[in-house]
Amino acid sequence: MNDPDKDMLEAALADLSLPDGTPLVGSGRIAGLGLSGNRVNLSILTTPAEAPTLATLRDAAEARLRTLPGVSNAFVVLTAETPAAAKAPPQLGTPKSAPKPAPKADPLAAIRHVVAVASGKGGVGKSTTTVNLALGLAAQGLKVGVLDADIYGPSLPTLLGLHGKPQANGRKLVPMQAYGLRAMSMGFLVDPETAMVWRGPMIMSAITQMMADVDWGALDVLLVDMPPGTGDAQLALAQGTRLSGAVIVSTPQDLSLIDARRGITMFRKVDVPILGIVENMAHFICPDCGGSHAIFGQGGAQAEADRLGVPFLGAVPLTMDLRAASDAGQPITARDPDGPLGRLYQNMARSLLAGLTPNLRANGPTLT
Repeated sequence: MNDPDKDMLEAALADLSLPDGTPLVGSGRIAGLGLSGNRVNLSILTTPAEAPTLATLRDAAEARLRTLPGVSNAFVVLTAETPAAAKAPPQLGTPKSAPKPAPKADPLAAIRHVVAVASGKGGVGKSTTTVNLALGLAAQGLKVGVLDADIYGPSLPTLLGLHGKPQANGRKLVPMQAYGLRAMSMGFLVDPETAMVWRGPMIMSAITQMMADVDWGALDVLLVDMPPGTGDAQLALAQGTRLSGAVIVSTPQDLSLIDARRGITMFRKVDVPILGIVENMAHFICPDCGGSHAIFGQGGAQAEADRLGVPFLGAVPLTMDLRAASDAGQPITARDPDGPLGRLYQNMARSLLAGLTPNLRANGPTLT
């Protein structure tokens, strides 16, 4: 029995042809074509060398599919690999005897290290930690980018004081820049007061596009500010991205550490090494008396790092200066790099970099 959805999608593509004149439908190039809710997904098989010649065809296919009734979005990719080809039935227009395609090109191939900064729960200062770690790495002379993958609560525009929308370079977006960092966030693309009422598949699609459809250029390190929790979006990032490792951010209290352990367990299940734990809000420094107060307990994250046998990157106090700098879009490591907090974040960045170096020597070029 024919699939009416595929018949409709195939009909929309019927008059599109490959550069040599061969009709796209029936050419054996369609590796995936399906309707999921109001979104159409299509993969066109190609090779890295041939891909540039198919860019116009890809754009035309997206435009045609978006005009269909009930379709609000279409995502067409050029790929050299059919995921799970051995288990899936033959796709539309793909001969059973088609040779196994070569591995697809990595859209992040020019990035030496992708590092996730994660927490099991929100509200522990993960985004502030990500930005200041990125600035600490940049202070070592590295080219650094930051991806804000927290779709529901993007913080990067506020933390970096960035406004406006990113420009396009062909089909890719150009990251915005601040303090020497390249940055991308859903917060740059939507109104600040817009509520992202999206289901899991839409979140995963948006994150994937911000990874692959952004012209990051050559970077030494890309830090990914992960969404809180251990759901579909986090698992998709962990499994679908070439992660060099993960940094876990937690406050000292047991309530936060319980969720941090879940995050560590998730990364270990997908063979992503834990590069270190950061204890944020380790204590509050009173601006009036100068006293130190362990509001959330003391040393919990450090004890957890020792128990799990992972590096402890450092304990960050909660201070009025840190809060004010973050709210002003002037991260403390940029505003006062030689102050106590600026030096602390730079020391943590050096420890993080030391954890990356062995993996780098085994899997790629050496950072300079």
